[in-house]
Amino acid sequence: MNKTTSKDGTAIAFEKSGNGPAVILVDGALCHRKLGPMGPIARELASAFTVFTYDRRGRGESGDTAPYSVDREVDDIESLVEVAGGSAFMYGASSGAALALAAASRLSGVRRLALYEAPFIVDQSRAPQAADYPRTMSGFIAADRRADAVKLFMKTVGVPAIVVGMMPLMPQWSKLKAAAHTLPYDVAIMGDTRSGKPLPADRWAAVGMTTLVGVGGKSPLAMQNAMRALASVLPNAQLRVLDRETHIVKTKAIAPVLIEFFSTGETAAEGIPRLAAFVDRGD
Repeated sequence: MNKTTSKDGTAIAFEKSGNGPAVILVDGALCHRKLGPMGPIARELASAFTVFTYDRRGRGESGDTAPYSVDREVDDIESLVEVAGGSAFMYGASSGAALALAAASRLSGVRRLALYEAPFIVDQSRAPQAADYPRTMSGFIAADRRADAVKLFMKTVGVPAIVVGMMPLMPQWSKLKAAAHTLPYDVAIMGDTRSGKPLPADRWAAVGMTTLVGVGGKSPLAMQNAMRALASVLPNAQLRVLDRETHIVKTKAIAPVLIEFFSTGETAAEGIPRLAAFVDRGD
């Protein structure tokens, strides 16, 4: 385990593996190096890339300097890009995809961007996030009601109630509660993108690098609509549908897609035609 220092002095823990061009993996809510999907993905990518997995601030072995802001999380990624030599590919999943978008909007060192199922709600194919969700979540954290915060999050993202009820019996429950205080961070990252309204056409105008937007073919219609909408508003993006996948995408499904995408020619002019050979826009 290594550490880098963000602009505000926060220590960010990371691991580096493999050899080749740098790839930074950005986790979604509650996940970190020792909990979540990025570890197995890193092991697959390490055969061709130098892979960075890290603990987002407030999680695992990273620090957590107050007050929180999305810009500070982008600063954390910038510090990793600097460690990587000034440029890197980036993959973000779930709310980590939204954070990766924020980073790609600001940082010049992001060479290519891959996103999987940023949990936007862009139409009426599912109910929008409850208006009081941010306030309720912050209240639970302020009162140190970590279990309630995790359960609220799980219900909000669509985990069936019976599964949420059984979660305290699962081995990972204590690790989920340990990261619960960072759930308001993901609320801030998502902002107004879960309102049921169309994505603003110019929000990510600065994300000009070649971008892959992934979605599971078995994911709900609302998620598929959201990822189609995202691909349509990004300046240089294409959609990839992984036919048999859901939000919990299997490593064996996503890793080959990432290896192919990050191995393809890096300029927009050469990248889009070559991507057409393996990207299914789902039209």
